[in-house]
Amino acid sequence: MFLTTTTTGSAAHPATDLGFLLHKHPDRAQEFTTSHGTAHVFYPEATEQRCTAALLLEVDPVALVRRGRGKGRGGAPDTALAQYVNDRPYAASSLLAVALGAVFSSALKGQCRARPDLPGRVLPLRIEVPALPARGGPELVRSLFAPLGWEVSAEPVPLDVRFPDWGDSRYVRLVLTGEARLADALRHLYVLLPVLDDAKHYWVAPDEVDKLLRAGEGWLEHHPEQRLIAGRYLARRHRLTREALERLELARLAEADGSEAGELDNAVDEDADTEERPAPLAVLRRQAILAALRETGAARVLDLGCGQGQLVQALLKDARFTEVVGMDVSVRALHVARRRLRIERLSERQAARVALVQGSLAYTDPRLGGYDAAVLSEVIEHIDPPRLPAAEYAVFGAARPKAVVVTTPNAEYNVRWESLPAGEVRHHDHRFEWTRREFRAWAGAVAERHGYTVEFRPVGEDDPEVGPPTQLALFRVTDRTDRTATNTSATSTEEAVA
Repeated sequence: MFLTTTTTGSAAHPATDLGFLLHKHPDRAQEFTTSHGTAHVFYPEATEQRCTAALLLEVDPVALVRRGRGKGRGGAPDTALAQYVNDRPYAASSLLAVALGAVFSSALKGQCRARPDLPGRVLPLRIEVPALPARGGPELVRSLFAPLGWEVSAEPVPLDVRFPDWGDSRYVRLVLTGEARLADALRHLYVLLPVLDDAKHYWVAPDEVDKLLRAGEGWLEHHPEQRLIAGRYLARRHRLTREALERLELARLAEADGSEAGELDNAVDEDADTEERPAPLAVLRRQAILAALRETGAARVLDLGCGQGQLVQALLKDARFTEVVGMDVSVRALHVARRRLRIERLSERQAARVALVQGSLAYTDPRLGGYDAAVLSEVIEHIDPPRLPAAEYAVFGAARPKAVVVTTPNAEYNVRWESLPAGEVRHHDHRFEWTRREFRAWAGAVAERHGYTVEFRPVGEDDPEVGPPTQLALFRVTDRTDRTATNTSATSTEEAVA
């Protein structure tokens, strides 16, 4: 199983820069162990003007059968001999795609620490695959690669050159030429090699959808054959294919709208943010919260009353937030948040950044101590007024993060909601809704009792008569050396709660 990648260069941009992009030195032949054999990387030529990198995969047929539990290609039982004598060691397939992902993982991601300028450079490339199974023939090969900007040569391989009457085999000799970033070229191969083979050597689990969308980002959502690609890549599992196509369409619409796919999805989610009219206010609120958190320099953040996890999801998209904990009293809400975040499908590194826990602000919780910031987004209005002192102490007195962001509806703005009857609150579960004066009075008293400063910001359009639809308070802990006043106020708060 063999694949070569060739580029040309000059004195200013030598072709041997290919070695930096692939993270494989041109002067050395290297071996890598894969789950089904050994991958070799070497350079048949490496000069300033021309450089070729070769990937040779030696497949162990016995290991392939053992890992497949005695089943033939595609999962169908074969004869005993066919399990060991087949085209897997010779023809490019999902085995080669897996080897590409393992051996050239940094190149696939477009990463190059030694030369960070290189991944974004468009290179003249020539990619050759001597034996590629193509179920659909050369026409399908061209219909898959040509829309991506490649000049495609798919020459059929005859069954036997000595007997031309036998016709052609299902294999082609593939040559792709064009100009592209190396990462894009590798992603095209990673997806389309198993698509053309139309068979995978491993069980297709739900996380294959994420793999497909990661490798297809930026090109698959616009590909005219995306339905065929998704169906074959996911082994024709209809539920997974439908999910992939829906997410691709969402990505395409988000790109056209100039927004994030998650934000567009939230805008049409009938179960999310139902108390808000119009729906974009939910997006504006998250943006305001994120801006406040970034301003504080927080890295470890609590989302207290996280609900269905929209803010947690937004926080995880920003690498500066290294740990995010979402807490809610509702098990059902946490279950929805877990589904939204796809916790089970996250990489180990991403999963280590997030936790969802059940808890109540009516009680102090030692798990909440030591964080940089806490967020109470549209939470306090759901708390009965007699319980507010307990919630206040649980956050500002016991957990005591360095910063706290609180948002709550501005009751004065309710007259602007045409569908909201006079005197009614925005959501049936709201225990109260404060005016700007009431919110400022509460927040100022909290800051004074617990040693914080507080500033206020509008969220949404700031109406000159009634103010913004949502009001935000940003609390920052003061650097007092004398803790007596704070301790005294904390004690009085505890007594009040008791």
